[in-house]
Amino acid sequence: MTSNTDNRQDGPGPVLSRISASTSEEDVLCPTPPLPPGPDSQYERIGGQTGTSFLQTLIHLLKGNIGTGLLGLPLAVRNAGLVLGPLSLFAMGIIAVHCMNLLVMCSHHLSVKLNKPFLDYGDAVQYGMENVSWLRRRIVNVFLITTQLGFCCVYFVFLSDNVKQVVEASNGTTMNCHNNQTAVTVPSFDSRLYMLCFLPAVILLVFTRNLKYLAPLSLAANLAMCASLVLIYFFCFTNIPNRISLPKVGHAKDYPLFFGTAIFAFEGIGVVLPLENKMQKPQSFNMVLYLGMGIVTFLYISLGTIGYITFGEAIGGSVTLNLPNCWMYQIVKLLYCFGIYITFALQFYVPAEILIPPAVSRVSERWKLPVDLLIRTALVFFTCVLAILIPQLDLVISLVGSISSSFLALIFPPLLQILTYHNEGLSPWVIVKNTLISVIGFIGFITGTYISITEIIKRNGRHDNLDVTFFQVQ
Repeated sequence: MTSNTDNRQDGPGPVLSRISASTSEEDVLCPTPPLPPGPDSQYERIGGQTGTSFLQTLIHLLKGNIGTGLLGLPLAVRNAGLVLGPLSLFAMGIIAVHCMNLLVMCSHHLSVKLNKPFLDYGDAVQYGMENVSWLRRRIVNVFLITTQLGFCCVYFVFLSDNVKQVVEASNGTTMNCHNNQTAVTVPSFDSRLYMLCFLPAVILLVFTRNLKYLAPLSLAANLAMCASLVLIYFFCFTNIPNRISLPKVGHAKDYPLFFGTAIFAFEGIGVVLPLENKMQKPQSFNMVLYLGMGIVTFLYISLGTIGYITFGEAIGGSVTLNLPNCWMYQIVKLLYCFGIYITFALQFYVPAEILIPPAVSRVSERWKLPVDLLIRTALVFFTCVLAILIPQLDLVISLVGSISSSFLALIFPPLLQILTYHNEGLSPWVIVKNTLISVIGFIGFITGTYISITEIIKRNGRHDNLDVTFFQVQ
């Protein structure tokens, strides 16, 4: 939406004074400057002249879409097949970008209609679905909380699996990355014990209520993850086998697992509206969106395909688990773990800001800080317990993607456009197209959730038969 005159009241108003349910990393590390007062003031969204540039917004968009989901895509391609997997990722990328664009378009339309400077995801759904706005707002919040806490569960499993592998191979780790000489690994504790070891450190991390203090660590984490990703690509490209005999199409029963992992990776829709709002020239955001998501889709398809070709049927829930036990790639795992550890606090910020303010508002000033810290501790403990119950990285990713990411990324945006423009002459083609996207998302939600839960039960059953006790050394 281009700049126009805003006849708002003095000050930021209620839509800016509270924390958005879809607050992103950019919001908490780089707070938006206050709006100038005055009913006759001009505004260029909220960023104005102090907002982010084209390049800064592009970098933030890439940061918001590249994480653990990218590392799990080689296994997703295995579940779909060497040909069907990349084609499906390409199609899902197009649909995901289209849904992001629908969300931005509906936000613009409702902002003008309601004379509000900015709407977040929850606001857009609330005002777009007028008849049941109170219910819809809560539904979006539920899925935002589920998604973000699901990410935190994935982070616990990712940290434990990778650190466990580094510890077990440390005795035989060599400097030779071309001919790995590690013969055996030292047996270590169950990965769930590693999660418990990480628990105190994670709790201390989320006690940082003002995340601007984590900005230097966040920058270091981003650089570490970027360097790790470059080395992962280097290894995969330099170790492609001469003969490739992998199935071009996977088993039909495994495709829902592909869907869950892929939509988990593409679920960056929560950062779209805050980024568009903060741009100096928001009319250029569509170009940022298409360029950024084009790069993201290319990375997803390339690493998913090359990773599967390199490691074949032995590919793990994260491609880092297949890297050799030489010091360079052990450091890669640790660097990525550091990045994920810092990212935990950023992902945790969204559910914390939805759940904590209503709770602390009910207690006296004396008890506000203890209640705040208690809720943070309980939420982290809850995510750790869930990760302990489901310690399989690939299935946790697929389950989180199927349950919550499918709704936020595929189901809600098309329905929001239909309901927002229902009195303004939507063409039958648009209605059919949007309905089809939402139906695809819902089918993925049902089948992906069912298959993921079935596989979790099956694997836990096998694990229980192999383990005598929880504390048994593997």
